[in-house]
Amino acid sequence: MKPELRHLRYLLAVGEHASFTRAAEELHIAQPTLSQQIRQLEKALGVQLLDRTGRTVRLTDAGTAYAHYAQRALRDLAAGERAVLDVQDLSRGHLRLAVTPTFTAYLTGPLVADFYTRHSGITLDVREMTQDRIEADLLSDRLDLGIAFTGAHLPGIEAAALFTETLSLVVGSQHPDTQNRGPLPVTDLRERHLAMLSNDFATRRYIDQHLAEHQVQPRIAVEANSISALTEIVTRTPLATVLPDAITRDHPHLTPIPLSPALPSRTVTLLHRESTYQSAAARAFTCRATDWAHAHGFDLG
Repeated sequence: MKPELRHLRYLLAVGEHASFTRAAEELHIAQPTLSQQIRQLEKALGVQLLDRTGRTVRLTDAGTAYAHYAQRALRDLAAGERAVLDVQDLSRGHLRLAVTPTFTAYLTGPLVADFYTRHSGITLDVREMTQDRIEADLLSDRLDLGIAFTGAHLPGIEAAALFTETLSLVVGSQHPDTQNRGPLPVTDLRERHLAMLSNDFATRRYIDQHLAEHQVQPRIAVEANSISALTEIVTRTPLATVLPDAITRDHPHLTPIPLSPALPSRTVTLLHRESTYQSAAARAFTCRATDWAHAHGFDLG
């Protein structure tokens, strides 16, 4: 008997859950059937794939090695199925996109709207997640594209630069600092009460590092884990914050004030898994994202 695709899925499910019971529930099959199918696979390969002696089931060394190739085979098969279904004229299709959190405040909406206007037949699945999660999901074929930042990426991830993002002090329209014409010394932030993103955000850690390098420990009056909440707070109070200054483009009641020394700019990138099939929808989104960024003044600097 030669191994079949169902055998690969069964083995991976048991390995993931470390349990025949939970794997059977996920696969919607009876546990005895699952056990029998795994034993058939082991017999076909002539090797034990699962260690059943403990309280939990785990992959043997041979099972771990085989599971690695099983995962790759299933990913490649899924990519092949998408290639067959891919429609080059973009009249239909599906695109799985993820972005890091700050982009939902100024980039995701306009980019998706621009793409949908031109390719309304493409179904978009848009998610917000951390960059580490984006790269992991790209590698496991749960995403087609990600928007994040350049840096040290996981092996197998390719990045294409979109534009350079700058961060500034952001205040409400009635804030006294809006009268300042030149950059504000970063040391002045010692005297200001700020509303900041929580430490859940990589952007907050990026800001904290810059302030610490200049011996600035601001007075943080409010922390928020929502950018929309943060912009509302700054709009309605004398508090200031530090955010990508592009956020102020769609918020007329917010004003960016450059800092000196400025926070180092960050390069925004489109991420995808290297050496994998790129659907017509993914290629079209990449082109539209690049054209849109240039047309709206988001340059690489």
